[in-house]
Amino acid sequence: MKGLITTIRNIFRIEELRSRILYTLGLILVYRLGAHIVLPGIDTTQLKGFQDQASEGILGLIDIFAGGAFSQASIFALGIMPYISASIVVQLLTIAVPYFQKMQKEGESGRKKMNQITRWLTVLVTLGQAPGYLVNLNAMAPGAIVMEGATFWITSILILMAGTLFVMWIGERITEHGIGNGISIIIMIGIIAQLPMSLKDEFLSRLNEGGGLVMFLVEMVMLYIVVALVILLVQGTRRIPVQFAKKIVGNKQYGGVRQYIPLKVNASGVMPIIFAQAIMFIPTTIAQFFPESNAMQGVAGTFSDYFSFWYNLVFATLIILFTYFYTAISVNPNQMAEDMKKNGGFIPGVKPGRSTADFIDNVMSKITLPGSLFLAIVAIMPTFANMAGINSNFAQFYGGTSLLILVGVVLDTLQQIESHLLMRHYDGLMKSGRIKGRSSVGGMA
Repeated sequence: MKGLITTIRNIFRIEELRSRILYTLGLILVYRLGAHIVLPGIDTTQLKGFQDQASEGILGLIDIFAGGAFSQASIFALGIMPYISASIVVQLLTIAVPYFQKMQKEGESGRKKMNQITRWLTVLVTLGQAPGYLVNLNAMAPGAIVMEGATFWITSILILMAGTLFVMWIGERITEHGIGNGISIIIMIGIIAQLPMSLKDEFLSRLNEGGGLVMFLVEMVMLYIVVALVILLVQGTRRIPVQFAKKIVGNKQYGGVRQYIPLKVNASGVMPIIFAQAIMFIPTTIAQFFPESNAMQGVAGTFSDYFSFWYNLVFATLIILFTYFYTAISVNPNQMAEDMKKNGGFIPGVKPGRSTADFIDNVMSKITLPGSLFLAIVAIMPTFANMAGINSNFAQFYGGTSLLILVGVVLDTLQQIESHLLMRHYDGLMKSGRIKGRSSVGGMA
């Protein structure tokens, strides 16, 4: 406890770090306040049906990322999801289109161009999603929209678009002037916003329905174990030693040092789960167009039962396949081998060039298998938690996208703070070793 107090005191002794933390907290407060401002022309007392529907399936995932703003018909209802969708599209274009590949290699100027393209694509995605959101809201809660005519639709679409762009701006300001990874922090805050109420509901249900305080404490211990295992998954790396050629210039020696290439066990982040969840909703959506087909309704029934054996088997299989796919397109062994050769580096015992690329590819294949299996287990853990009697809202924190994002962003934020402390010769946050950072949520932030 004393060490924690000392660390907090050291954090606030550093003026720059203190300013960044307070700046970040201020923007987070603005974001949370905006999430409770309802669109003009909406009767919040009529939103019950829409809120019930928005707590399930892909809508539930969007509502979690938006911190509940989606189900409350807030001005931030679409949250940061359009920006995430645009970022994923730009990432895929970077892999498939030579123009974007060239832009990525241009350094800072190329990064600025890609960010600008992502912003404009976010506007287009928002203009497509906003009308769909309003149509869905009107269908699920017909009495919620009290303002009639085109005025409501036009103003609401513009407000939703402005809300998404404002959230995107908040994320960029946190990245630039705050503690970094602004978009990831926005998503994390939305997820954490659901935790207090879910924890309260679970506590009350255990006291009233059975198990009592002892069972609640057992659940907390199990949650702690699951979080610890997810931390291992997020931070797990396979280090490949790299030796750099030695050069003698005058009386000085350059190079000749050994470094490491850290290959992540879970290089794909949460993207396989997001892709797999999107695929799992396709059969149910198609079945809506064939209400008379018993076969289609049977398939839809299987894929709408989140606790069935077949649903979880297909879901886990898709996650494993998408993990291999996303790892293959995000990790380029040929590029790594080429960059290593240009810089005079080589893996001991492996020839530079093609042999190095094959070696890295072989290592990635070996570590991706256990990583994908572990990721699949984490993804279906909320289902097992719910089957064990845990409240469905609280069960989502036992795994899945929510827990992976929480763990990844918290670790990265702690690593940012620790780097500021070590830079100014203070002790780090951990006595036993430094915190390993990770880039961002799915490489998007």
